[in-house]
Amino acid sequence: MNKTLIITRDNEAPPHPLKEFWNYFSENKGAVIGLFFIIFAITVAVFADVLAPHNPFDQYRDALLQPPLWMHGGSTKFLLGTDDVGRDIMSRLIHGARLSLFVGVIVVTLSLAAGIILGVTSGYFGGYYEVFVMRLMDIILALPSLLLALAIVAILGPSLKNAILAIAIVVLPHYVRLTRASVIAEKSKDYVTASRVCGSGPFRMMFAVLLPNCMAPLIVQATLGFSTAILDAAALGFLGMGAQPPTPEWGAMLASSLQFIQRAWWVVTFPGLAILLTVLAFNLAGDGLRDALDPKMKR
Repeated sequence: MNKTLIITRDNEAPPHPLKEFWNYFSENKGAVIGLFFIIFAITVAVFADVLAPHNPFDQYRDALLQPPLWMHGGSTKFLLGTDDVGRDIMSRLIHGARLSLFVGVIVVTLSLAAGIILGVTSGYFGGYYEVFVMRLMDIILALPSLLLALAIVAILGPSLKNAILAIAIVVLPHYVRLTRASVIAEKSKDYVTASRVCGSGPFRMMFAVLLPNCMAPLIVQATLGFSTAILDAAALGFLGMGAQPPTPEWGAMLASSLQFIQRAWWVVTFPGLAILLTVLAFNLAGDGLRDALDPKMKR
């Protein structure tokens, strides 16, 4: 009887990779909550034109600094109140989600692509090229990230496009160092030697053999990079070096309403909560991805 049971277990098909991934990911309840919030934020950003009750740029002069619905003086027309020039805060938050997620996607795409190219090539070829690339990354890391981003935007000019470029440069070293370390760890393994013996050229070795086996930590870093990009974009917008008024960007909304924090708390609280919850959701999801993709974490 025992032998039959053992044979039956040995003949069971292995679980589907996606099912196995979800089993490990769902063990982290915080990661699941973060994932659902990210899906909610993406849905809001995609359908912002439909979900927003008002145009984010429309000004209602008869409703300046109107409080939220549940406070005295609130109105169902403006559920979260209005700002100092009469714009609906809820509509600006919804359109700000689209802008913040767009910043995260562009920054992660640019920095991940450049980081993979520099990290794979430096880890594979080594020598003076590796020393040059890594010392350049060390110089970038030695400077305070926000200060370096401010300097780049100050040189290029305040705008959302230049802020995205500055943030991508600031976070680039993390992807380069992580990719290089993964390539060096994989380069000495047997499957790489077998591929080299079979006649694979440098390009195929780097991007078809080594890179797919280095993607797990890069995926985790890219997820965490979303939160960093959103936070840095909000910081630059708050300092007036990112998105310029009247663009509905969360950091710019904070900067333009900071003077009203004592008599109209809602104009500062809701954009700050949006930044907090979105960054927290991406961090929680990144922790779950790390647990699900790291073989050392699996039992």
